[in-house]
Amino acid sequence: MASGKSRAGRPPKYKTVEEMQAKIDAYFTACEGTPLLDDEGKAVTDKYGEPVIVGAHPPTVTGLALALGFTGRQALLNYQAKTKFVDTITRAKARCEAYAEERLFDRNGTTGAQFSLKCNFGWNEKAPADTDGEVRIVDDL
Repeated sequence: MASGKSRAGRPPKYKTVEEMQAKIDAYFTACEGTPLLDDEGKAVTDKYGEPVIVGAHPPTVTGLALALGFTGRQALLNYQAKTKFVDTITRAKARCEAYAEERLFDRNGTTGAQFSLKCNFGWNEKAPADTDGEVRIVDDL
């Protein structure tokens, strides 16, 4: 850039990993919901004595992307390519994946969990055709 002009383009959405991590933590906390309180400020419980939680929702990659201010899932995946943020975003996506994986053991959540794991995380029901159950280690070094 001989003319001394800076590169044109949008400034980065996040300057530091810590700034992004704070937003990620807030997203996962919001997913947990909050206890429903009665007029006296006490937690309302269900018939089993468990607190009634309102506003809880499953953590998803798209939900994470929107909470971070991205336009959608693909924009988050594109941002993940930045070396500075790759571990932070990968770890956050792994938390979404872990939730979906846990739902595989929940009778009511298996179908949605299977869909999410296949589409978002590359899970597959069948082993590749060229394997016979044998584990092969590939050394890429």
